[in-house]
Amino acid sequence: MLNIPQLLATELNLKPFQVENALGLFAEGATIPFVARYRKERTGEMNETQLRDLSDRYTYLTDLEARKSVILNAIAEQGKLTDELKKQIELCLQKTELEDLYLPYRPKRRTRATIAKEKGLDKLAEFIKSLNIKNGASADLNAAAAKYINPEKEVKSAEEALKGASDILAEEVAEKAQLRAYLRELLLEEGVFVSRIKDEYPEGTTKYEMYRDYQMKVSNIAPHNMLALCRGDKEKILSYEIAFDEDYVLSYLESQEIRTKQPDIRKFYQQMLKDAFNRLMKNSLANEVISEKKQYADIESIKTFETNLRNLLLSAPAGMKPAIAIDPGFRTGCKVAILDETGKFLEYQAIFPHTGAGKRSEAAKMLQNLIEKYKVELIAIGNGTASRETDEFVAEVMQKTERKPIKVMVNESGASIYSASKVAIAEFPDLDVTVRGAISIGRRLQDPLAELVKIDPKSIGVGQYQHDVDQKLLKKKLDETVESCVNYVGVDLNTASKELLTSVSGITSTIANNIVGYRNENGAFKNRRQLLKVAKLGPKAFEQAAGFLRIRDGENPLDNTAVHPESYAVIKNIATDLNIPLKQVTQIAENLKKADLKKYVTDKVGEPTLRDIIGELEKPGRDPRAEFKYATFKEGINEISDLEEGMELEGIVTNVANFGAFVDVGVHQDGLVHISQLANQFVRDPKEIVKVGEVVKVKVLEVNQKLKRIGLSMKAVRQ
Repeated sequence: MLNIPQLLATELNLKPFQVENALGLFAEGATIPFVARYRKERTGEMNETQLRDLSDRYTYLTDLEARKSVILNAIAEQGKLTDELKKQIELCLQKTELEDLYLPYRPKRRTRATIAKEKGLDKLAEFIKSLNIKNGASADLNAAAAKYINPEKEVKSAEEALKGASDILAEEVAEKAQLRAYLRELLLEEGVFVSRIKDEYPEGTTKYEMYRDYQMKVSNIAPHNMLALCRGDKEKILSYEIAFDEDYVLSYLESQEIRTKQPDIRKFYQQMLKDAFNRLMKNSLANEVISEKKQYADIESIKTFETNLRNLLLSAPAGMKPAIAIDPGFRTGCKVAILDETGKFLEYQAIFPHTGAGKRSEAAKMLQNLIEKYKVELIAIGNGTASRETDEFVAEVMQKTERKPIKVMVNESGASIYSASKVAIAEFPDLDVTVRGAISIGRRLQDPLAELVKIDPKSIGVGQYQHDVDQKLLKKKLDETVESCVNYVGVDLNTASKELLTSVSGITSTIANNIVGYRNENGAFKNRRQLLKVAKLGPKAFEQAAGFLRIRDGENPLDNTAVHPESYAVIKNIATDLNIPLKQVTQIAENLKKADLKKYVTDKVGEPTLRDIIGELEKPGRDPRAEFKYATFKEGINEISDLEEGMELEGIVTNVANFGAFVDVGVHQDGLVHISQLANQFVRDPKEIVKVGEVVKVKVLEVNQKLKRIGLSMKAVRQ
């Protein structure tokens, strides 16, 4: 069998000790964020991406080895396991290759070949096969077949006997691993996807219009095109297939399988090979190629989803400041929620600024009073229905207030999902769903990460074809992204929700519940060691979690940093040597930069960790996220009908796909900046140019009100 650690080291360009130590840490229950940050010495400073690649490939190879064992046992039980076949199976590196080798031995339903064997025609097949040799003798196939006529076994003629023998030989050919591998590769490299819109959908009636007469080489098809074909086929709007040179395929099969020059035998084989390909190989190979391209499209789309989600979760927070959150509406009014500087809900009001002058004046007075009463510093306005009208109303109110809060339009994707969720109900059992939605909008502005972790990532609106990709893989990758982001930023132990705590390394849902319960019962945590008093949070969970949990204004200043408690003793020694009080952590960092780090290296704390400690102590408690910026939408541009070609606008990137980026310019319909319009140079990947949440300037290129399409350009405007 495979030496998996050695293979991983070679494939991933890692040293053997890195692979062995990382796998050892995973086996001990260490999470990837923990290993990446706190076990750099053991892994040779592997980063998160390297560790996840290692984990994924290790899982694939161990699954492959387990499958090999099952297959080897199955073939051995049949008494057909040769040394050569065993070696081929043991050296397999891909599941497709392995299943090809297993195919002839796989239990199968009754086929035409098995039926022919039941009729005793396998001997005839072997006889014909014996004639297919270089310089082979001629033979009368009909005469040979006549010997197998047996009415009792339903072989009524020589023709039927030959047909049965052909079925046996066709199945043998169709199950040859080397032939399948070659033809699969041929389809991948030379095949062409061809699609047609079904007749019942006339031109211009479907969103799949570009696939009406679509052709694209299998090797070149973009992930989003592949997923669109699959979705269109599933919705029964279009059909597609892989076109290829079938004559070439048949000539290839003949070159590989026909050795005799005898015309009758050659003719028999040509017909048999044609049947083998058309009946047993063509569809299955095409489906395998489609499956492979779909799998690739899934992986690439999920990667884009991951990147978008990461950028959204790591969006700059406006800060924990008193906020008004508004969920806009026309007839039903605007739902206004007041939040304090910790995100705690304080008050709810409904205002009706869009239902007549009297109501507007009343709404203005109420909003003004709320701003002054709660010393509001932030106003979050959801970007749904009536958002621009509400934005203008709030701007009018702010002109008459002394206090000038920051006013931001907030993407409310998923807020309605959250408001009706079990999480929201548990958090606010006595509030209406609309109020919960408003609270979510406000908290997103204060701290996007803390709020968005409560929502299923698929509901946030940053993915393409998210319901069409492998759902198990999607969930795994999005969960990993959430975990990575939460641990990268760190979590305030005394304010974090159960949902946020659950994403911290080493903390399960049960432990998160227990942390919140302990906090409610005993008050704020004063130091990290108190975590060990939380039910079910043992030494292992503490090891994994402690470094990612922050305590502001606690007993130990190090508890508000990413420094792990296991390194506290080293820092205390350093502080003593430098004669600097522990509370003056920035001075410790400054002096430590000039010191000989090797002096403080221990078995557990090496130079990489010491360098990280210096970085942390330089800016204790810092938020690694970017500086907060927000888009200012152009006044008077509220609907798609207000847009004109040539307009220059400011907007915010809401989604990035492999064909471009979607930008919200404040008209309830995102515009598309095609990949060709992102920059004045060739762009291979839009993610290299823009990211979700980024404020950009765009020029309107095209407006199609009927189809609700807006074409934008970034390269036409100075950023």
